[in-house]
Amino acid sequence: MHKRVLWVTRTAVLIALLVVLQAATIPLGNNFITGSVVNLMLIISVMTCGLATGLTVAVISPFMPTLLGFGPTWPLIPFIAAGNVALVTLWYFIGNRNQRFKYVAYIAALVVGAVAKFLVLYFGVVRIAVPLILGLPEQNALSFMFSFPQLITASIGGICAIILLPTLKKAINRESQS
Repeated sequence: MHKRVLWVTRTAVLIALLVVLQAATIPLGNNFITGSVVNLMLIISVMTCGLATGLTVAVISPFMPTLLGFGPTWPLIPFIAAGNVALVTLWYFIGNRNQRFKYVAYIAALVVGAVAKFLVLYFGVVRIAVPLILGLPEQNALSFMFSFPQLITASIGGICAIILLPTLKKAINRESQS
């Protein structure tokens, strides 16, 4: 029972922190900042709390801002969630692969995860949602936002995660031992 309560608490805190950071960065008007922060939080959630937490945060994260009135349009949410799932799944399996060479694993996770998220969002949003579901022209700003910038924001989030993860993991391990 204690482990389940801890899991729910950590997952809820990470989701809340992600929503607060999105709300704080969206008014800056720079999708690169907001996107990088979102990707950082997705990676931190999966690498510090495990795959179940990472997947939960990845799927729920696009819903919360939309419910609060500052997120993506509803038809895009499944595609965004799928891109997030690709990122956290690859970070989990690649980033945890070799603890002896953890930075090599982290860099591999960064590259593969960023490319996978980019591809999922590009094909999902740009090639399917924008022209077929939303009926918008392909040259729309929405198409641009969900193409190459996704590769950049996933990479920036990954770089920041590589910098922060060792300290966060030490703090979490210290807390678990006490």
